[in-house]
Amino acid sequence: MKPSAYSAASAAARVPAQPGAADAHRERDVHRSGAPDRGGDRDRGGDRGRGGSEDRARGAGEPVGAARGEHTHSEPPVSRPRVVVQRSSVRGQVLDALRTALLSGELRPGEVYSAPALGERFGVSATPVREAMQQLAVEGAVEVVPNRGFRVVRRGDRELAELAEVRALLEAPVWLRLSRTVPAERWAELRPLAESTVRAASSGCPATYAEADRAFHRAVLALAGNEQLVAIAGDVHRRAQWPPAGAGRGRAGLIADAHEHTALLDALIAGDQELVRALVGEHFTAAR
Repeated sequence: MKPSAYSAASAAARVPAQPGAADAHRERDVHRSGAPDRGGDRDRGGDRGRGGSEDRARGAGEPVGAARGEHTHSEPPVSRPRVVVQRSSVRGQVLDALRTALLSGELRPGEVYSAPALGERFGVSATPVREAMQQLAVEGAVEVVPNRGFRVVRRGDRELAELAEVRALLEAPVWLRLSRTVPAERWAELRPLAESTVRAASSGCPATYAEADRAFHRAVLALAGNEQLVAIAGDVHRRAQWPPAGAGRGRAGLIADAHEHTALLDALIAGDQELVRALVGEHFTAAR
């Protein structure tokens, strides 16, 4: 097809024909001028070539190349995405290690740590450490010190009390509502998670208990079917677990908190609404 004929055919394909007398005039003009009837060519075997098969594939009025998934007109090309799975994996591992170090007191409040030094400690480059520290800064566990690194935040009693209050406002009403709607067998399914918090508390490791505690609370809130609630409450819960400088709940405090989980499950399975209300209030008040 000549370039001019190709342009005309493409324009005709993009503009739908209008019914009426104008069609008849255009048809007569085409026959008088001797220009070939492109529609007739396709019907009489013009589609034996590549263009005809593409016409059938793309349908009437669709531009050439659409059936092959090619870019048409002035669409910008879509670049091939880069695979960064390895970096994400390393950053996630470093982030978990840093959280454990914070909870265990290995990274001390008030101290400044540089990404290169921590990277050497973990056997990785400074980049994933810096990315993990920036995530911890978003969570409020560290703060950026320009040209030096990251300082571990000192948490005071007031800040921890405020976080505990936010947790109570988010979670307690949901627990009470679920206690009236979730059947006993669903509560019983959470027994392994509650028991895992007791084992974690018995180990005396704050980091191990923090992970088990979040897993149990996350499973309870998931029963509400609200993903945003689970995400927001989980973020507040994690923030509330960073201990203040020089303080810690100790093994006995962790065990007492874990046993509240099992007591709550017993009351929920039994359907004892009054006891559930009392235990929920005690559980979130004790967290302050």
